[in-house]
Amino acid sequence: MGLVLLLALTATAVIGLLTGAGPGGERSLASQIAFKQRCAVRFPDPCWQDPLTEAYGRGLAGAIRALAPAPAAVAGLAPVDYRRCRQVSCAAWAGPHLTASNRRTTLFTSVREAGAEIAIDYWSYRPSLGWERATQRVGRSELPGYASVPLLDSADPVLVPLETTLGRDDARFASGEEPPWRGQVESRWGR
Repeated sequence: MGLVLLLALTATAVIGLLTGAGPGGERSLASQIAFKQRCAVRFPDPCWQDPLTEAYGRGLAGAIRALAPAPAAVAGLAPVDYRRCRQVSCAAWAGPHLTASNRRTTLFTSVREAGAEIAIDYWSYRPSLGWERATQRVGRSELPGYASVPLLDSADPVLVPLETTLGRDDARFASGEEPPWRGQVESRWGR
């Protein structure tokens, strides 16, 4: 029995070595298993896709990243993730990528589809100032051209799809900071 287990383990190791990064850029079996274990606790987000692709599909996700406005300070405040920062002190502008308290700049996204055109809304939240929207438009026929846009975790600003944000309509905000999108964004899972 021990010999059979040793042979099975050896065969698995050999298969793992032989299935290294192939022509399509696939990861080795060992790295795939490690990746699945690392992100298994991220439910309901799948481990093999970034949040934009999961919410919108690859072409639209690429368009959303490519058309995203650069983060900008308004009254000395950076756009931040409302789930992690609701104080002016944690949103103080320190540059286009980080706040003074070392938080990444963040924009929330939502899409409105009408015929051949898609409106992409970028929502920025700044404590004490509330919400601001910037809108970009893209034609459906243009989406395949955006499918190759890199969707890196390190890209700024962080883009968070409202359609897959759990509890978005239940979040409480200070007076004057109520999100205009509350109750307007339809949930999406698995495009």
